[in-house]
Amino acid sequence: MDDIKIRDYIINNFKDDDCDTIKRAIEESIKEQDEVTLPGMGVFFEIIWNDSNEDEKEKILKKLKNRFQKKVD
Repeated sequence: MDDIKIRDYIINNFKDDDCDTIKRAIEESIKEQDEVTLPGMGVFFEIIWNDSNEDEKEKILKKLKNRFQKKVD
């Protein structure tokens, strides 16, 4: 996999999948808490972030901030 960029690999791996398959992949990754899946989740987040408008980005940031505060308390 040295010659393949991880972003391209992840995107190509999911490009023909339906929403249910992508949802299962996300939920399984979270459930298993497998460190190996973190790069893929990062690619998913990057896509969401890049395709979001400023209002959506602000909502994402607020959700993250609220969750971070819950983890600390």
